[in-house]
Amino acid sequence: MKHSVEYDRFTSLVDRVLAVPHSVIKERVEEHRKQASMNPNRPGPKPKSKKRKSIKTPAS
Repeated sequence: MKHSVEYDRFTSLVDRVLAVPHSVIKERVEEHRKQASMNPNRPGPKPKSKKRKSIKTPAS
């Protein structure tokens, strides 16, 4: 069966994308999230800062 050049290019691209391991994709997403969170002008909800739990001193 004869395919067009565009079809062959598309299928080769899809094969290359599907060949990337999930761990590599997760690593790249986390790296992108870290860079995006450092942007102070980023729209949307801001990440919650980790607050330290106050230490209660025993009453004397």
